[in-house]
Amino acid sequence: MTLTIAQIAQALGTVAHGDTSLCVNRPAEPAQAGPDDLALAMSRNYADALRNSRARAAIVWDGADLSDLGLEAAITVPRARLAMAHLTQAFDPRPRIGGIHPTSVIDPSAKLGADVTMGPFAVLGADVTLGDRCRIEAHSSVAEGATLGDDCWLHAGVRIGRNCHLGDRVIVQPNAVIGSDGFSYVTTDPANEERAFRTMGRTPLTPPVDGTRHRIHSLGGVVLGDDVEVGSNTTIDAGTIRPTRIGRGTKIDNQVQIGHNCVLGQDCIVCGHAGLAGSGTFGDRCVMGGKTGTKDHITVGNDVVMGGGTNVFNDFPNGVFIMGDPAMEMPDHRIRQKAIRRLPKLLEELDALRKRLLKEGPND
Repeated sequence: MTLTIAQIAQALGTVAHGDTSLCVNRPAEPAQAGPDDLALAMSRNYADALRNSRARAAIVWDGADLSDLGLEAAITVPRARLAMAHLTQAFDPRPRIGGIHPTSVIDPSAKLGADVTMGPFAVLGADVTLGDRCRIEAHSSVAEGATLGDDCWLHAGVRIGRNCHLGDRVIVQPNAVIGSDGFSYVTTDPANEERAFRTMGRTPLTPPVDGTRHRIHSLGGVVLGDDVEVGSNTTIDAGTIRPTRIGRGTKIDNQVQIGHNCVLGQDCIVCGHAGLAGSGTFGDRCVMGGKTGTKDHITVGNDVVMGGGTNVFNDFPNGVFIMGDPAMEMPDHRIRQKAIRRLPKLLEELDALRKRLLKEGPND
């Protein structure tokens, strides 16, 4: 793809300098950039690499000196990561509309919008509805009664379960599963886990009269709002009676588990290896760092940031930054961590004091 510096600056909503008619073929890191590349040097730390490169054009930091850097053209950006978002969108060619592959399987009752693309061995079940310009890649399947809005993109190997509903522009990365059964079982008499929590371990557990696990079926499906993105190998379980809900604009990383009946608000971020137990409720713009774990039936407010590895066992209000195991607000977590780091020294001092007292004997 070839774009002029002026076109790129317009896509980024920022300012171009020098020869704005100069054409570039692709973005590149400064050390690898050639004369037809756009070097990405959005920090002063890249100045030396840019000077030593063959690049004629670059995206640079505010206040950069083009002549000092040996550039013919440049684009200045105030926020580097936002520029990266717009830049990669501009250079990423959308897949071409490829029609319906002859090996795909489409139930006669399915309804397809305009310009739908289906890859090899893709499957649509009974009463499925696809919006306009949906793209269903190879070996993906959409089960009975599911609906997809306009411009959805299911990558290879995706599984959309029955009665799941995706909004517009939803992207699901390879091998994700939306709408699998929730992990929900019940025994005739209280199970070991119920008795353990009831007694808090004070009573030894004995075999129940009947430990058979009876499946609680998942009838509620999953609802993904507009512009939701789901990463590879992520699983979102169907709700039991009501649907599991993911709010508009929420982005979910690879290898995430979201349990049945969970409700996530709008514009949340869920990072890799996070695990959300069933029936958790999370407000808008929550951030869950990698390996965050949450207990079932908790409620977390809006604008809550959970640091990586946080284990959340109780409710939290709006706007807090929490971390640790168990989770606590960051000022308290820092106090706890400092105290833990001091423990070895305190134990040494305590041991020295004990030895001195033993040596000196009782003080009359």
